Amino acid sequence: MSTLTKPNHIGRKISRIRELRDMKQEALAQALGTNQQAISALENSETISDEKLIEVAKALGVSVEALKNFSDEAAINYFNNFTDSSAGTFNNHCTFNPLDKLMESVEENKKLYERLLKAEQDKIEYLEKLLKEK
Repeated sequence: MSTLTKPNHIGRKISRIRELRDMKQEALAQALGTNQQAISALENSETISDEKLIEVAKALGVSVEALKNFSDEAAINYFNNFTDSSAGTFNNHCTFNPLDKLMESVEENKKLYERLLKAEQDKIEYLEKLLKEK
């Protein structure tokens, strides 16, 4: 069954929040002191005790209310409404050109390689000088 047919399926809400937080079941299991299979069973549960819900919310870094009231639609609307200035000004424009940063790192790597090459050449010259002296 989809989330649309069971909007209060708490396990699916936990699963979605975990996924949105880019957390694997194993990581959540470790935070809760259990195993991945227990998390899988938890995410398949329609209801969960309040005590367990508090633990899960803490491990996910959200409030119990956020878990209970989560919906994909609300999350999408939340991120689509950042133009509302009452929440503050958000500057989501990149302040640098990523290609410029890439080229800077290429140039820096080139300089480091040249320094390394020079150091190796100096070592060779030094060793050759030592050999000639003997």
